[in-house]
Amino acid sequence: MFPSRPKPLPELDEGFLLSVVIPVYNEIGTLEEIFERVQNVEIPKEIVFVDDGSTDGSREVLEKFEGEDNVRVIFHEKNRGKGAALRTGFEACQGQVVVIQDADLEYDPRDFWKILRPYFEADADVVYGSRFLVDEYARVHLYFHYLGNRFLTNLSNITTGLNLTDMETCYKSFRREVLQGIEIESRGFTVEAELTAKVAKKQVKVFEVPINYAGRNYSEGKKITWKDGVATLWAILYFRFKR
Repeated sequence: MFPSRPKPLPELDEGFLLSVVIPVYNEIGTLEEIFERVQNVEIPKEIVFVDDGSTDGSREVLEKFEGEDNVRVIFHEKNRGKGAALRTGFEACQGQVVVIQDADLEYDPRDFWKILRPYFEADADVVYGSRFLVDEYARVHLYFHYLGNRFLTNLSNITTGLNLTDMETCYKSFRREVLQGIEIESRGFTVEAELTAKVAKKQVKVFEVPINYAGRNYSEGKKITWKDGVATLWAILYFRFKR
């Protein structure tokens, strides 16, 4: 479990709503736990699950969540990839700020408070949670994933002009009006590079905050592979020069 961290919290505007978009593909082992963790964060929120054609029983678990007042579940009939799931989820959001939450247990939803702070204190438009600006802890493993991430983040920075430390992070958040002008084309994990490139072209105010991270290895269900890294390399260059 993640440790509790009592810290000053930002003052939320009256009527504020956070939209949490959770793409799901075969995550039956973690769904109930991540749902509980997100629900326990005391922020006014809606939770939008998008099941991307799961075949392991995740769909049946998600159907149980639909009775909650602040939950919406959308089902893709077949697997279309993370990018497609996010596009579906973003279109359903009603909150002022939208944040992406993976369905595994690598990221701590209590970090939502840190992600929100720049919106209320610095008028941010986009906030990324960086795994490399370590706050309290990060699981140490998968060195070659680290090298690949650093390479792709640096290449992304060169092409976008941003100075991010973690382009590939799950914890990307946006004012909803920023997303309304972005049409996601990616189907899979290249969506990370696409969103970053399109945000950079908007010339909006982008912030990073440190987050905690408890990454999985492949035996624990990690899905991203070297092939996704190659595809991301192509996507960085494609979306940089695409009009």
